[in-house]
Amino acid sequence: MPKTIYVDNAATTRVPQQVIDHMVTFMGENYGNPSSLYSKGREAKAALEASREKIAELLNCQPKEIYFTSCGSESDNWAIRGIAERNASKGKHIITSAVEHHAVLHTLKALEKKGYEVTYLGVNADGIVDVEDFRNAIRPDTILATVMYANNEIGTIQPIKEMCEIAHQNKIPFFTDAVQAVGHVDIDLKDLGVDMLSFSGHKFGSPKGVGALYVKSGTLLNNLIEGGGQEKRKRAGTENVASIAAMAKALELSLENAGEKRKKILEMREKLIDGLLEIPYTRLNGSRDKRLPGNVNVSIEFIEGESLILWLDIMGICASTGSACSTASLDPSHVLLAIGLPHEVAHGSLRISIDENNTPEECDYIINSVKSTVEKLRMMSPLYNNR
Repeated sequence: MPKTIYVDNAATTRVPQQVIDHMVTFMGENYGNPSSLYSKGREAKAALEASREKIAELLNCQPKEIYFTSCGSESDNWAIRGIAERNASKGKHIITSAVEHHAVLHTLKALEKKGYEVTYLGVNADGIVDVEDFRNAIRPDTILATVMYANNEIGTIQPIKEMCEIAHQNKIPFFTDAVQAVGHVDIDLKDLGVDMLSFSGHKFGSPKGVGALYVKSGTLLNNLIEGGGQEKRKRAGTENVASIAAMAKALELSLENAGEKRKKILEMREKLIDGLLEIPYTRLNGSRDKRLPGNVNVSIEFIEGESLILWLDIMGICASTGSACSTASLDPSHVLLAIGLPHEVAHGSLRISIDENNTPEECDYIINSVKSTVEKLRMMSPLYNNR
């Protein structure tokens, strides 16, 4: 096919022209500092609060519960550190899952060095946390539970509402990293019940470098960044008005005609899964049903995932082996190891994440390209030839 086929939307997404046009307004004419008292500042402040109100409307929460940050990782750090530090006198035990994003896992590892104790819940073969395992992990000194909404590698969606209800029965705040979910599945924060939820704009069509943290009214956490009085004195730093406005616009666009978009995406996802599973010694990673609409993750034995990605790139296909935050690492995915894959199989993973801009014809090309590349790579594999 003549053009590059981009199927790594879990890493980042294209910014639609409507979002760019909306953003440029606040980089050109309406460039004021929202903390300034004169007209330019008031205009910027109005745009900032209009964006907050739009996001709150789309996620069904109060505008005052939305705090703007620079990215999902900052939001994750703030939620976890903010609760842990504020409640250290009550206890130092935290519950999480073994398949969290590194922004969560590394933050927890840092807290462990300060004396906190973390329980890392295992998952089943589909990558799902057992609700009863979660219940049984709760202790009198548990001060926080944090489980991601949907996995960034294998797309598995967790039973967040059920775990949140259990946490609240035990008076434990519940945080979910929803970076991969917001903009792609329906999220009603009042119905979901979580105390905190993070998201990042560039996962659903806004520029990189802007995110947010939802903090339910009444949830108390320490500040992460000290300084001025921005974000209700909770997160210092001059607000990135242009990017925040872009994020609000992008979320609005991503949720327009969501049912039609997801139907198209799901049909292409199933086509890809069925086609790739025709390759011998290939398995689907993650739940087929409780899964993000655009996520496909397979492990292909007797190949190296990095070699496959480079060959696909030559063929005009942009895909990945897993998280974009850890592609420089030669270690196998902690997520794939957690669902029970041996190291040699985990090394041969392929993640494809599609959106409504992809086509069934592109899916056919991807399937055929992967099949031919795998055949080529396996011809050079002594393990395959001696199987």
